[in-house]
Amino acid sequence: MGRRILALWLPYLASDRILRTRLGRNWRCARSPDALRPPLVISHRDSNAQRVAAICEQSAALGLRRGLGIADIRAMYPQVEIVEAEPDADRRLLTSLADWCDRYTPLVAFAGSDGLFLDITGCAHLFGGEQAMLDDLGRRLTEQGFCARVGLASTPGMAWAAARFLKPVPVAPGDEAEALSPLPLAALRLEPALRTSLKSVGLRTVEAILHAPRPPLARRFGAGLLLRLDQALGAVDEAVSPRLPVAPISVERHLAEPVVQGEEVERLIFIMAGTLQEDLVRRGEGARSLQLSLFRVDGVVKRLVVGASRPLREPALVLKLFRERLTALGEMEAGCGFELIRLSVMAAARFEPEQSDMVAGSRSDDADLALFADRIRARLGNEAILAMTLVESHLPERAVANMPFTGQSISASPETAMRERPIRLLPHPEPVDVAMAEIPEGPPRNFRWRRVLYRVARAEGPERIAPEWWLGGEDDEPTRDYFRVEDEDGRRFWIYRHGLYGAPTGTPRWFLHGLFA
Repeated sequence: MGRRILALWLPYLASDRILRTRLGRNWRCARSPDALRPPLVISHRDSNAQRVAAICEQSAALGLRRGLGIADIRAMYPQVEIVEAEPDADRRLLTSLADWCDRYTPLVAFAGSDGLFLDITGCAHLFGGEQAMLDDLGRRLTEQGFCARVGLASTPGMAWAAARFLKPVPVAPGDEAEALSPLPLAALRLEPALRTSLKSVGLRTVEAILHAPRPPLARRFGAGLLLRLDQALGAVDEAVSPRLPVAPISVERHLAEPVVQGEEVERLIFIMAGTLQEDLVRRGEGARSLQLSLFRVDGVVKRLVVGASRPLREPALVLKLFRERLTALGEMEAGCGFELIRLSVMAAARFEPEQSDMVAGSRSDDADLALFADRIRARLGNEAILAMTLVESHLPERAVANMPFTGQSISASPETAMRERPIRLLPHPEPVDVAMAEIPEGPPRNFRWRRVLYRVARAEGPERIAPEWWLGGEDDEPTRDYFRVEDEDGRRFWIYRHGLYGAPTGTPRWFLHGLFA
């Protein structure tokens, strides 16, 4: 089956947000008489004038519409209640609805400030078919206090038009032209000025544009008109970018009865982790990041994410990490219960054949340490465990920073790794005795460090580092010349000379700053 796009339109999003706050989430199901509450209008300032930004269903029945002046409305309908617009609150509500729509498909995108696009290709059969999915989505949103209209078609443009101008019935593939023909020009998502221009020449419906010659339309009204038409008909592809990354592996459980107890949630996590383990074994991978999504009956979605220092797929270890995360959150705020639970692998890595599952009795010390670090991070956050990491800096003592632990004790980029291997810095540079080279400014011939004599077989340098000019040091403050030296046994060292020969500061001194791994 080809691509299928579901469009969700919330025409009274702003007013529904306010009424849900005042009357409760199920205010539409309570069937409270509209006569007991005044019509609601949401206003905003536009060009030094207060105008209508959004309305409720009662206000729409009175003939009010967006863009009207608030002063005119007060004069015509004194009983209307005026509330200031809150765009940020409306956006947060739409974002929470997008999270909730993940129960149908992970491919959810915003469609303006009052709608969503859901790519449900291959998902409808999980809900009993396309019509059953539309009915389920509309019913659940009504129970949550929203007035919602839905449309389903093979293109985003047709689905957008169906949600606003057609009955909630899927548009079959290939029927886009027939469904669009009787609709007004607004069904093509055209700008108001362009619609006015089209109406001025007698083009008032999509059918009139379909039968009109295309070259004159493009010359007079621009290519955007034909682009919108072709996108709706499927002649030009229109991308729908999901707002969240799609998990490569995911498993979920639809529950006949909502669960409230934490023990039941943990039991389901263990069962789903076992299912994920089978898929991971088949792919030869282990999970590095997992996400637990808990869908509450009232529409609230809770997401918990845990990370692993090394690839894992053992259900018991996955449960331990999420148990720490749940413990850190305290009460799970189950409310009236979770009706859908999903466990997803957000990032995976190759599970090496020589590495067995980390079960009791077979874990190495490194595995125990990694698991301990993962549990600490799950409970206290990623900043709880830090590791030394090489960073770019021309000052060696500042080339190491504490970064969140990722499973390796130290990491380095090619620019800071000193050739092909990372360097291990000493806590403090240690003095060394150096036999002078044939050239005074060159590398040492041999040196003694910790009572051991090392004969230099190969050396690179010098790499001169001057004091920071912005600290206001003296002009005669010593510089440092760094050398990479390798002894006869292949051991490599990073040493530097503090000061120059013949400088006012006297005889230069030598220090060992680090060793190459």
